[in-house]
Amino acid sequence: MAGLLHRRLRLRTALRWMSPLSTASPPAVVRTLPPGFSSSLLQTPRPGSCGVRCRELHAGEERPTPSPTAAPERRPFSRVTPEDLAFFSKIIPGRTITDPDILEACNVDWLKSVRGFSEVLLRPQTTEEVSQILGYCNSRNLAVSPQGGNTGLVGGSVPVYDEIILSTVLMNNVINFDSVSGILSCQAGCVLESLSLYLEDRDYIMPLDLGAKGSCHIGGNVATNAGGLRLLRYGSLRGTVLGLEVVLADGRVLDCLATLRKDNTGYDLKQLFIGSEGTLGVITAVTILCPRKPKAVNVAFLGCESFEQLLQTFQRCRGMLGEILSAFEFLDRECMRLLNTHLKLANPITDCPFYIIIETSGSNPTHDEEKLHQFLEEAMTSSQVIDGTVATEEAKIKALWSLRERVTEALTHDGFTYKYDISLPVERIYQLVTDMREHLGNRAKSVVGYGHVGDGNLHLNITSPTKDPNLLASIEPFVYEWTARFQGSISAEHGLGLKKRNYIYYSKASLAVALMGNIKTMLDPKGILNPYKTLPDDLQ
Repeated sequence: MAGLLHRRLRLRTALRWMSPLSTASPPAVVRTLPPGFSSSLLQTPRPGSCGVRCRELHAGEERPTPSPTAAPERRPFSRVTPEDLAFFSKIIPGRTITDPDILEACNVDWLKSVRGFSEVLLRPQTTEEVSQILGYCNSRNLAVSPQGGNTGLVGGSVPVYDEIILSTVLMNNVINFDSVSGILSCQAGCVLESLSLYLEDRDYIMPLDLGAKGSCHIGGNVATNAGGLRLLRYGSLRGTVLGLEVVLADGRVLDCLATLRKDNTGYDLKQLFIGSEGTLGVITAVTILCPRKPKAVNVAFLGCESFEQLLQTFQRCRGMLGEILSAFEFLDRECMRLLNTHLKLANPITDCPFYIIIETSGSNPTHDEEKLHQFLEEAMTSSQVIDGTVATEEAKIKALWSLRERVTEALTHDGFTYKYDISLPVERIYQLVTDMREHLGNRAKSVVGYGHVGDGNLHLNITSPTKDPNLLASIEPFVYEWTARFQGSISAEHGLGLKKRNYIYYSKASLAVALMGNIKTMLDPKGILNPYKTLPDDLQ
């Protein structure tokens, strides 16, 4: 206990900036921004405005002003006392963690770009325990950082300062599965891959699939409105999630855990919490509509000479494969180079500027193979596709999918990575990659693009040998201004978290953001839930 109190003293002078400090000029007002929006909302704070000593996870040259992604000043929340620890230990005995070695992993995000300084980790097992914890924290004005699998990429899943980490890792039970309707009810801490295996044994599948499926929690997926590889076929979580159980900031339990596909009685409150990133409530249980497991799955890995040909292939694919098309993903030549260089994954076809992964899933193997064969024959005859390979066996299918799913892993070996999750009109997706390469020239080590063509989602990644404040200043706000110019979204599926909160005005009108702030104030008047995230600093 003495060690805890001693370390708390150090916390009072420890403020982490999670991104390099920028000397870039403030972003100009973009024409697509709402009337009355001032670019000052995105300007860097005044020199010295932090008021305390700052530090970074990755050491770098300090500058006089932090970037818009830097952490704001700590808000006047209470600090954890021995009495608080005694209370938590009473309601969740043996699951109140203060061991620094255990806390280390929970304080750092997956990219190792954001570090918090929490000294308390709570692991409830039931909704009632979460309710008691939040009710107490609200009364004590203790900030809370909800955490699932900690696979987020925007700094939304770890503390900024000394917020209490509320982990759902032990809330991992399936509550019920209806094999007739395909409706699954489960606790929020269930790992996505575990749910997938559970359902496959019952001839069903989850409607979403992610590269992080082995670690991410379904509650975190819902809280960030994760998209993934199956969105083209099964839609977003806003459609497949039928109900939620949520504990509000004051400890009240909102039971919207419906199992009905139709319910038109009043406002659909669950939609408030889907994509809210833990800022409005803690999701404790989910009901989700699951599709039947397909009897036939085929994966084609194809090569194209240009992005225009790739788009033509996509149009032909949608027209000819129709109801059996479940995924249409792409990656560029640079991605393939990184996969080969860092992960030793071999390219199964001829070297091409662009690669496509097409997945079909249906109930009739013969029918599906005939449709896929006809599509491939026409695509290659028309020279839209120059080479390709098809897999129908599970091991080979996984091998082809790994070329798409492991790009993020390959990037981590290429240097420090700046990640952007952009939604754009489909025909504009790769233009951003091309323009960024021209804009940066030789200042970046790699500029790569991959993502979900089916829903217009580009993952733009830029690497440098080390963390480079000058490179970041060249990337931002250029990437956001470019996206806004073509009516895109600065966050397609990763959320805003800590890193992108102050850039929300590039995608949302000022009135919409203000209403978000009103909702936050109504549901969490003290602001204890995941503070410093999602909403811009001018609303915090």
